[in-house]
Amino acid sequence: MQDDSSRRTRALEVWEDSTAWVFVVASLVFLLLYSVRVIGDTSLPDGLQRFCAIGLLVIWVVFAVDYLVRLAIAPQRWSWARHNWVDLLSVLVPVFRPFRLVKELNRIPALRGHTGLKLRRRVILVGVVFVLLFVYSIALAVLEVERYAPGATIVTLGEAVWWACVTIATVGYGDYVPVTGIGRMLAVLLMIGGVGIIGTASATIVSALNDHVRHRVAETPEEARAAAEGAEPGVLADPPSFDAGSSRSAADRPGSLDG
Repeated sequence: MQDDSSRRTRALEVWEDSTAWVFVVASLVFLLLYSVRVIGDTSLPDGLQRFCAIGLLVIWVVFAVDYLVRLAIAPQRWSWARHNWVDLLSVLVPVFRPFRLVKELNRIPALRGHTGLKLRRRVILVGVVFVLLFVYSIALAVLEVERYAPGATIVTLGEAVWWACVTIATVGYGDYVPVTGIGRMLAVLLMIGGVGIIGTASATIVSALNDHVRHRVAETPEEARAAAEGAEPGVLADPPSFDAGSSRSAADRPGSLDG
């Protein structure tokens, strides 16, 4: 039983590592096609509309097959499903598919590592990518549902991105507001995300400062010991001592010249 679980775990790791770049590309292509479809809307040529629709359908199938394969391989399926609910959400809700990119960045070998510096770099990179995807994806979704609603104020991509930026920053000027139910639900999601992002950024900065202080202390142990014992920086707390008998002047030593 233990051997079977280990084999399944290893097979799952191999599958996820081997498909990481596939889903990085798939997430970016989905975002591109979704953007073209929403921004172009009915002004797109029929051929381009069909191309976007087929491309989005193919990517959805790829996401769905990947989820089912990983669920079948996982040693504890229900536990795996609970911990990977975001993957299921990306299959069911199109707007969440680009966020698979954030997850796959952690599997790229060049970004792996658990040391303080590497981990902090990965957190910063993933955080920046997440914020950009979050703002842009929500802006696209709001534009799609708001554009033709009666009394809508968000009718262009520029207005949608502006609204998303001021909303996630918790500023909210009020010049652009969603009027549909779905648009307002997305606005609430964006507000909650903004609060979480600010909190995460603050925690990352504090952690980086703490690591920097610990690193500086570790670099100068003599100064740290001197400070702990009340000596001035740059002065050793325990200076070398000399034997009084060995400090005779040159005049007292045998063989010295004496007038």
